Amino acid sequence: MPDEAATLRLGQACAAGAANGTSLHLRGELGAGKTTLVRGLLRGLGYQGRVKSPTYTLIEPYVDLRLNCYHFDFYRLKDRNEWLSSGFREYFNAESLCIVEWPERAGDLLAAPDLDIHLQYRGDARSATPSTHSRAGETWLSALLSDLRSP
Repeated sequence: MPDEAATLRLGQACAAGAANGTSLHLRGELGAGKTTLVRGLLRGLGYQGRVKSPTYTLIEPYVDLRLNCYHFDFYRLKDRNEWLSSGFREYFNAESLCIVEWPERAGDLLAAPDLDIHLQYRGDARSATPSTHSRAGETWLSALLSDLRSP
């Protein structure tokens, strides 16, 4: 992924296999493109509004799409108790697509995601390394890769 446009394209390709009842974890240092990827995914799902990182609110809902999508950013999560008292667990269900930036801040409170994408800098470019943790994740990654290959 050489630039922001490629990161947006990867996000749009993620929309191809996105489904309610699944979760996507995005890992990488600050500025690696996590929110940009989410912006592309939401555009791929038909969302035309402003996409912002929920760094301060911790969650941004997008429910007027074909999926009930919840975008989390746990960068500022202080401790386990904040996560436990927030009611976040309720969002991770069969009726929701949950996208989580900085999932490592929630530790073992989050289940393994269906799809995990690690974004990194490689010189002046970025790279993305996907991994799956479920059959749904394998299906999602397959659809994503197929979408990226199509013109």
